[in-house]
Amino acid sequence: MAIGHALPPPDISLDSDTRSAPPTDRPLALEPVVPASTRGGRLRAVPRWIRRTTGPLLLLLLWQLLSATGVLHPDVLASPGTIGRAGADLTADGTLPAAMVISLQRVAAGLLIGGVVGTALALVSGLSRLGEDLVDASVQMLRTVPWVGLIPLFIIWLGIGEAPKVALIALGVAFHLYLNVYAGIRGVDPQLVEAGESLGLGRWGLIRHVVLPGALPGAMTGLRYSLATAWLALVFGESVNADAGIGFLMNQAREFFRTDVIVVCLVVYAFLGLTADAIVRTLERLLLQWRPTFTGQ
Repeated sequence: MAIGHALPPPDISLDSDTRSAPPTDRPLALEPVVPASTRGGRLRAVPRWIRRTTGPLLLLLLWQLLSATGVLHPDVLASPGTIGRAGADLTADGTLPAAMVISLQRVAAGLLIGGVVGTALALVSGLSRLGEDLVDASVQMLRTVPWVGLIPLFIIWLGIGEAPKVALIALGVAFHLYLNVYAGIRGVDPQLVEAGESLGLGRWGLIRHVVLPGALPGAMTGLRYSLATAWLALVFGESVNADAGIGFLMNQAREFFRTDVIVVCLVVYAFLGLTADAIVRTLERLLLQWRPTFTGQ
């Protein structure tokens, strides 16, 4: 077939800079870029226990340095070495272990009483509208009263023995457990309740298989807060007419200006509190394996 007119060639004109540039096959040299995720990965490669202990160790080193140079006077705060020796002496003669046992007994008794009372009130108030009307207003009113300010009344009502100390711990524990268990019950997803009802579960079946498991995370959070409050209440309780326990050691040390013994007692309080919190966190991981959690990146 004959073609009458030839098509014009395509316009491939380039600008002057492009036409003058000689062709090259060498790749462009790029600066290596280290992504942020790689830098973060290097930090995460360090064992976690080392990362977590770096800050406290640096603080301890600074404390020792200030004490050794005389910037921090021993009458204000003893050096870490002096505190360590005081703790070793109190442990060797049995004074510190005996005080720890007495304080642990007080916390255990208050935690048991307050836990039972707070959880029972939360169940009554959370599972029933009538129970909420009868219980919640009274608990919320009492919760606003500073429970530490009730120490004089506890002494008048219960004397100066173990009872007011245990009652003070139980009161602080009960409020935290009540609030968190109640919020956990009322925070259960309504769709789960509807699903349970569609499967034929009655009221008690819903409570057992839906409501209580759904409220368990709130209960565990309340238990952790309750333990912290229990140790705080123990400090206040043992500072009033105590003849044994860690608080009694602190009061004796205060009279003789023994800052080393006072710090030893504070360290023991912190150690017991951290140990109790670690136990609850372990229990939480075991009981709440079904709940997805975000662990960070």
